[in-house]
Amino acid sequence: MKTGKFTRREILQMSSIGTVATMTYWPHKVFANFSKTQDKLAINGGDAIRQTSWPQWPIWNTGANDDITNMLKSGKWWLGNGGHVTEFEKEYASLLGANRCLATASGTTALLVALHVLGVDAGDEVLVSPYTFIASYNVILMSKALPVFVDTDPETFLLNPKKIEERITDRTTAIIPVHIYGLPCDMDAINSVAKKNNLKVIEDACQAWLAEYKNQKAGTLGDLGCFSFQNSKNLPTGEGGAITGNNEEIMDMCYAFHNSGRPHGTFKWDAPYPTRGSNRRMQQFQAIMLLSQMKRIKNDADIRLENALYLDSKLKEIPGIIPYKLVPGENRSAYHMYPFRFIKEEYNNISKEKYLKALRAEGIPCSEGYGPQNTYGLIEEALNSRGYKRLFSENRLKQYREENILPGNDQLCNEALCFYQSLLLGSKNDMDDIVNAMVKIYENRNEL
Repeated sequence: MKTGKFTRREILQMSSIGTVATMTYWPHKVFANFSKTQDKLAINGGDAIRQTSWPQWPIWNTGANDDITNMLKSGKWWLGNGGHVTEFEKEYASLLGANRCLATASGTTALLVALHVLGVDAGDEVLVSPYTFIASYNVILMSKALPVFVDTDPETFLLNPKKIEERITDRTTAIIPVHIYGLPCDMDAINSVAKKNNLKVIEDACQAWLAEYKNQKAGTLGDLGCFSFQNSKNLPTGEGGAITGNNEEIMDMCYAFHNSGRPHGTFKWDAPYPTRGSNRRMQQFQAIMLLSQMKRIKNDADIRLENALYLDSKLKEIPGIIPYKLVPGENRSAYHMYPFRFIKEEYNNISKEKYLKALRAEGIPCSEGYGPQNTYGLIEEALNSRGYKRLFSENRLKQYREENILPGNDQLCNEALCFYQSLLLGSKNDMDDIVNAMVKIYENRNEL
């Protein structure tokens, strides 16, 4: 590939044949005659491409005001004497095509309940994606099990199914594939390995509301699926979570465990508290908020999808910018983030951080993604704890440290950048601003 400075027209010609096709492919503003100030990068004192605000998040639906007020006046604030949580559970299960839904206090508590009910216990090992939010493996540590990281495929941002079996030991009991950023994992491949090795599958769909894999919704493809409704999420209520599943007995056990161990449904015993449990319940006001937010979720998801596909077609033609790759099959991301990789060699080896600053200076908010969390201090803190030294032999902990090397994930952490979901709720002109800013930076990369 040519490594010298490309003109705008040369970049356009890489992806099209003929002048007409080229001019219709890229935003009109790309062909504008920029002044020296406009051509100069904003980070170096030039005018920013974008000088207006972006869509904000979350968005409150005032139609929920009366329901919230009436619930507060009633005094029926908790799960036991109000029906809003039950209503939300039914609606969310229907939305996803799941038999059952259990509302919880958070996505983290949903994962903790799922791990417990599916039999993950002290001294077990659980396979998990390393490119994720910290909760995905914190819950394994809280369960006194060992989080064994399966390397990432940098192209998809997801756990690499080909790397699963080499991480399985005689203590492995479950796997947590993470649909990070709303990108659906290759669940056929994951479920195949899990079935062969008698492993439970807990989908971390905390960022994957309405994401689809082969025409099925994320969170309905494993033994259990877990969701988050934290303030930043595409379906928000400040805090909150949910578990989805198709097995009535397992879901009844989840209910019992999240409700202090009280028996429920098919899970009945003579004793009033037949099983261990804790309070992981959702509150009534959260359910009201979610029912209100669900009125917009499908339309928002369609807007994000349309804008993401538009960005896909544009950004892939800019040297050194590689959008995410969906796994094989009929897929649809939820686009909690729009992720892409930055290849510094196309930009005179400037750092990712420098590129990020240049992009932000042009008025385009952008994040650098997750770091190499398998190297973070909490892992060693756990391994050095009294409990883990009791549960795992010195040889196993030594082996764990030696094998905790993830070249694919390291590469992704070095290259990944992402746009937050609310940017994708903008217009086509907003998407053009993103493209124009990134083209401008590429053309003027020698200034960085």
